[in-house]
Amino acid sequence: VAQDEAFAFAYPHLLDDWRAGGAQIETFSPLNNEPVPPCDLVFLPGGYPEIHAARLAGSSTFIESLRSASQSSDIYGECGGYMMLGETLTDADGVTHEMAGLLELQTSFARRQLHLGYRNLSAQIMPFKGAFKGHEFHYATTIKAEGAPLFDATDAEGMHLPPMGLRHGRVCGSFAHIIDRLDSAPIWD
Repeated sequence: VAQDEAFAFAYPHLLDDWRAGGAQIETFSPLNNEPVPPCDLVFLPGGYPEIHAARLAGSSTFIESLRSASQSSDIYGECGGYMMLGETLTDADGVTHEMAGLLELQTSFARRQLHLGYRNLSAQIMPFKGAFKGHEFHYATTIKAEGAPLFDATDAEGMHLPPMGLRHGRVCGSFAHIIDRLDSAPIWD
Protein backbone atom coordinates (compact mmCIF):
# COMPACT_ATOMS: atom_id res chain seq x y z
CA VAL A 1 0.00 0.00 0.00
CA ALA A 2 1.44 3.36 -1.04
CA GLN A 3 1.36 5.68 1.95
CA ASP A 4 2.70 9.23 2.03
CA GLU A 5 1.52 12.81 1.41
CA ALA A 6 0.65 12.00 -2.23
CA PHE A 7 -1.30 8.81 -1.40
CA ALA A 8 -2.88 9.48 1.97
CA PHE A 9 -6.53 8.49 1.52
CA ALA A 10 -7.28 4.82 2.14
CA TYR A 11 -10.35 3.82 4.09
CA PRO A 12 -9.06 2.25 7.35
CA HIS A 13 -11.91 -0.28 7.39
CA LEU A 14 -10.85 -1.52 3.94
CA LEU A 15 -7.31 -2.21 5.15
CA ASP A 16 -8.69 -3.76 8.37
CA ASP A 17 -10.88 -6.08 6.30
CA TRP A 18 -7.86 -7.17 4.27
CA ARG A 19 -5.90 -7.85 7.46
CA ALA A 20 -8.85 -9.81 8.91
CA GLY A 21 -8.84 -11.85 5.71
CA GLY A 22 -5.21 -12.81 6.27
CA ALA A 23 -3.39 -10.15 4.23
CA GLN A 24 -0.05 -8.87 5.41
CA ILE A 25 0.10 -5.19 4.54
CA GLU A 26 3.37 -3.41 3.94
CA THR A 27 3.55 0.29 3.14
CA PHE A 28 6.00 2.17 0.93
CA SER A 29 6.46 5.79 -0.12
CA PRO A 30 6.44 6.72 -3.82
CA LEU A 31 7.39 10.29 -2.85
CA ASN A 32 10.55 8.97 -1.20
CA ASN A 33 11.25 6.95 -4.37
CA GLU A 34 10.86 3.66 -2.52
CA PRO A 35 10.35 0.58 -4.70
CA VAL A 36 7.17 -1.47 -4.64
CA PRO A 37 7.82 -4.39 -2.26
CA PRO A 38 7.29 -7.94 -3.58
CA CYS A 39 3.55 -8.60 -3.24
CA ASP A 40 0.36 -10.02 -4.73
CA LEU A 41 -1.44 -6.66 -4.85
CA VAL A 42 -0.21 -3.08 -5.12
CA PHE A 43 -2.75 -0.52 -3.88
CA LEU A 44 -2.26 3.14 -4.77
CA PRO A 45 -4.94 4.95 -2.77
CA GLY A 46 -6.27 8.43 -3.30
CA GLY A 47 -4.48 11.55 -2.25
CA TYR A 48 -2.84 14.50 -3.91
CA PRO A 49 -0.46 13.40 -6.66
CA GLU A 50 -1.23 16.64 -8.50
CA ILE A 51 0.52 18.62 -5.76
CA HIS A 52 3.57 16.35 -5.94
CA ALA A 53 3.49 15.52 -9.68
CA ALA A 54 7.02 16.72 -10.47
CA ARG A 55 8.53 14.77 -7.59
CA LEU A 56 6.54 11.64 -8.48
CA ALA A 57 7.55 11.92 -12.14
CA GLY A 58 11.18 11.95 -11.00
CA SER A 59 10.79 8.91 -8.75
CA SER A 60 12.38 6.51 -11.24
CA THR A 61 12.98 3.68 -8.75
CA PHE A 62 9.31 3.70 -7.75
CA ILE A 63 8.01 3.98 -11.33
CA GLU A 64 10.27 1.22 -12.71
CA SER A 65 9.37 -1.08 -9.79
CA LEU A 66 5.65 -0.38 -10.39
CA ARG A 67 6.02 -1.22 -14.08
CA SER A 68 7.89 -4.38 -13.18
CA ALA A 69 5.28 -5.35 -10.57
CA SER A 70 2.55 -5.09 -13.23
CA GLN A 71 3.97 -8.25 -14.82
CA SER A 72 3.35 -10.43 -11.75
CA SER A 73 1.08 -8.55 -9.31
CA ASP A 74 -2.38 -7.03 -9.48
CA ILE A 75 -2.26 -3.24 -9.27
CA TYR A 76 -5.21 -1.08 -8.27
CA GLY A 77 -5.25 2.70 -8.12
CA GLU A 78 -8.16 4.78 -6.91
CA CYS A 79 -8.51 8.48 -7.60
CA GLY A 80 -4.98 9.83 -7.06
CA GLY A 81 -3.57 6.34 -7.53
CA TYR A 82 -5.53 6.02 -10.77
CA MET A 83 -3.95 9.21 -12.07
CA MET A 84 -0.50 7.88 -11.14
CA LEU A 85 -1.14 4.78 -13.27
CA GLY A 86 -1.88 6.97 -16.30
CA GLU A 87 0.41 8.41 -18.94
CA THR A 88 0.43 12.06 -17.86
CA LEU A 89 -0.88 14.37 -15.17
CA THR A 90 -1.08 18.11 -15.85
CA ASP A 91 -0.84 20.21 -12.69
CA ALA A 92 -2.75 23.41 -11.87
CA ASP A 93 0.01 25.52 -13.46
CA GLY A 94 -0.44 23.70 -16.78
CA VAL A 95 2.81 21.71 -16.53
CA THR A 96 2.45 18.15 -17.81
CA HIS A 97 4.29 15.38 -15.94
CA GLU A 98 4.94 11.82 -17.10
CA MET A 99 3.36 9.20 -14.84
CA ALA A 100 3.71 5.39 -14.84
CA GLY A 101 2.07 4.85 -18.24
CA LEU A 102 0.34 1.61 -17.26
CA LEU A 103 -3.10 2.86 -18.35
CA GLU A 104 -4.00 4.97 -21.39
CA LEU A 105 -5.08 7.87 -19.20
CA GLN A 106 -4.24 11.58 -19.23
CA THR A 107 -5.61 13.86 -16.52
CA SER A 108 -5.40 17.59 -15.87
CA PHE A 109 -5.91 20.13 -13.10
CA ALA A 110 -5.35 23.08 -15.46
CA ARG A 111 -9.13 23.25 -15.90
CA ARG A 112 -10.67 21.98 -12.68
CA GLN A 113 -14.13 20.45 -12.65
CA LEU A 114 -15.84 19.03 -9.57
CA HIS A 115 -16.96 15.38 -9.75
CA LEU A 116 -18.87 14.45 -6.59
CA GLY A 117 -21.29 11.79 -5.48
CA TYR A 118 -21.93 8.28 -4.25
CA ARG A 119 -21.62 5.57 -6.87
CA ASN A 120 -22.95 2.04 -7.28
CA LEU A 121 -20.30 0.08 -9.13
CA SER A 122 -20.36 -3.35 -10.69
CA ALA A 123 -17.78 -5.42 -12.51
CA GLN A 124 -17.75 -8.88 -14.00
CA ILE A 125 -13.97 -9.23 -14.07
CA MET A 126 -11.54 -10.21 -11.38
CA PRO A 127 -10.38 -8.94 -8.98
CA PHE A 128 -13.51 -6.76 -8.66
CA LYS A 129 -16.20 -9.24 -9.61
CA GLY A 130 -19.39 -8.10 -7.92
CA ALA A 131 -21.16 -4.95 -6.78
CA PHE A 132 -19.72 -2.15 -4.65
CA LYS A 133 -20.66 1.15 -3.04
CA GLY A 134 -18.19 3.94 -3.67
CA HIS A 135 -17.81 7.68 -3.81
CA GLU A 136 -16.25 10.06 -6.27
CA PHE A 137 -14.72 13.38 -5.20
CA HIS A 138 -12.11 15.00 -7.40
CA TYR A 139 -11.41 18.07 -9.52
CA ALA A 140 -9.36 16.39 -12.24
CA THR A 141 -10.44 16.59 -15.86
CA THR A 142 -9.93 13.52 -18.00
CA ILE A 143 -8.14 14.43 -21.22
CA LYS A 144 -7.79 10.87 -22.51
CA ALA A 145 -9.13 7.53 -21.25
CA GLU A 146 -8.81 4.66 -23.70
CA GLY A 147 -9.20 0.97 -23.06
CA ALA A 148 -11.50 -1.45 -21.31
CA PRO A 149 -13.63 0.06 -18.53
CA LEU A 150 -13.37 -1.29 -14.99
CA PHE A 151 -16.88 -0.60 -13.64
CA ASP A 152 -20.42 -0.07 -14.81
CA ALA A 153 -21.78 2.76 -12.68
CA THR A 154 -24.92 4.48 -11.47
CA ASP A 155 -25.30 7.42 -9.16
CA ALA A 156 -26.89 7.13 -5.70
CA GLU A 157 -30.37 7.46 -7.24
CA GLY A 158 -29.77 4.71 -9.79
CA MET A 159 -29.21 6.97 -12.82
CA HIS A 160 -26.81 5.34 -15.28
CA LEU A 161 -23.39 6.96 -15.60
CA PRO A 162 -20.71 6.30 -18.19
CA PRO A 163 -18.48 3.33 -17.33
CA MET A 164 -15.82 4.23 -14.75
CA GLY A 165 -12.13 3.50 -14.71
CA LEU A 166 -9.84 1.49 -16.91
CA ARG A 167 -8.19 -1.91 -16.86
CA HIS A 168 -5.30 -3.31 -18.82
CA GLY A 169 -3.77 -6.68 -17.99
CA ARG A 170 -3.25 -6.86 -14.24
CA VAL A 171 -3.59 -3.06 -13.80
CA CYS A 172 -6.87 -1.31 -13.04
CA GLY A 173 -8.17 1.84 -11.44
CA SER A 174 -10.88 4.47 -11.31
CA PHE A 175 -11.72 7.79 -9.70
CA ALA A 176 -14.16 6.00 -7.38
CA HIS A 177 -13.10 5.28 -3.80
CA ILE A 178 -14.54 1.89 -2.87
CA ILE A 179 -16.42 2.05 0.42
CA ASP A 180 -17.74 -1.50 0.70
CA ARG A 181 -19.27 -4.41 -1.17
CA LEU A 182 -23.01 -4.51 -1.64
CA ASP A 183 -22.91 -8.18 -0.56
CA SER A 184 -20.96 -10.03 2.13
CA ALA A 185 -18.05 -11.24 -0.01
CA PRO A 186 -14.53 -9.87 0.61
CA ILE A 187 -13.68 -6.66 -1.26
CA TRP A 188 -10.67 -8.17 -3.00
CA ASP A 189 -10.58 -11.88 -3.88
